[in-house]
Amino acid sequence: MLKNNTSIVDDRGYNQGFRETKALLKRMERRADWMIEAMDKQPGRKVLEIGCGTGYLSYVIASKTKMQVLGSDLCVPFIQGAKEKYLLPNLDFDVLDFNKAAETVSQKFDYIIGNGILHHLYYHLDAALLAFKKILNEEGKIVFMEPNIYNPYVATIFKNKTFRKWARLEPDEMAFSRSFISEKLQAAGFKNIEVTYKDFLLPGVPNWMINPLIVAGNILEKSPVKYISQSILIKASTA
Repeated sequence: MLKNNTSIVDDRGYNQGFRETKALLKRMERRADWMIEAMDKQPGRKVLEIGCGTGYLSYVIASKTKMQVLGSDLCVPFIQGAKEKYLLPNLDFDVLDFNKAAETVSQKFDYIIGNGILHHLYYHLDAALLAFKKILNEEGKIVFMEPNIYNPYVATIFKNKTFRKWARLEPDEMAFSRSFISEKLQAAGFKNIEVTYKDFLLPGVPNWMINPLIVAGNILEKSPVKYISQSILIKASTA
């Protein structure tokens, strides 16, 4: 029987990320930087992270900017741990079921972000995108990193029943393609849609491989091999 000891598991028994390693932290910091690059970083701008897990991405963004960051997740233990571990004046955490975002969020945000979250909403993505628009300000923006279904590793995990069980995936989650999410965003009325192939750095690689993989990934992202990148970077605005 295959065992998966690299993941962090939520209170429902599903995998919601990877255990902290040097590679994972580097990967998350790079993703935070890509998200920050897509934002107008004026102090006081409001950022909502959907599915923040243990809170590290929200923490990095809050620590590098003066924006107000709210990390949210439906896993109560994750949120409790994040509140205890990451303390900044412009950072907060709250329990939020992103399937019911429009119903439970009373404030508006300038940005909604997430790392590996939209694919959890695969079968409810139309409703989720419309819900995001309702809680975004007039010129709000979404920025997400999602697994690329054309990556061989990702395809194996998501399409094979044995590996889905090993990875403790939720029944409804499914990785998708650049064209799939672009069409969904267009249908929901988002503008300035930009979906790019990004990142070849996996979270569990040995420390000595981190920098070489980053260098190689930067080259591969500009080559035809980019189509099998580990992730896609999704950006779109309401206006």
